[in-house]
Amino acid sequence: MRTPESRCRRHRYPIEVIEQCIWLYFRFALSYRNIEEMMAERGIPVTYKTVRKRCCKFGLLYAAELRKNLARIGTRWHLDEVFIKMNGVQHYLWRAVDQSGAVIDILVQPRRDRWAALCFFRKLLLAVERAPRVVITDKLHSYAARKG
Repeated sequence: MRTPESRCRRHRYPIEVIEQCIWLYFRFALSYRNIEEMMAERGIPVTYKTVRKRCCKFGLLYAAELRKNLARIGTRWHLDEVFIKMNGVQHYLWRAVDQSGAVIDILVQPRRDRWAALCFFRKLLLAVERAPRVVITDKLHSYAARKG
């Protein structure tokens, strides 16, 4: 596998500058022109076109590296639903949290029935690589419908 230094060998800017631009773009959802201004304040004359090219070229590599370093999801999940109002209409925010308090996934739906629970569980199990050992709920009837 090629090292980051070898991938950026023929580029004008050092690897640290490219990494900083990519990190700013993906972490804070800044525009290319905002990153250009931020780099200019630091004394690095980089154009927004260069930032765009480097984000397209190296963005997936850095995203894969970040995903690899993420903390693993725990085996005990706490499931909960919260009532929220959006534009005067009541919706339900379904949320799954692991034992360390990290939010696994959320889903907003207008219903609180068996199909909403099935949709949420399906989405959860597709998002993570393994099923939980224990699922803790507040004994809502629609959760019991998942078992059947």
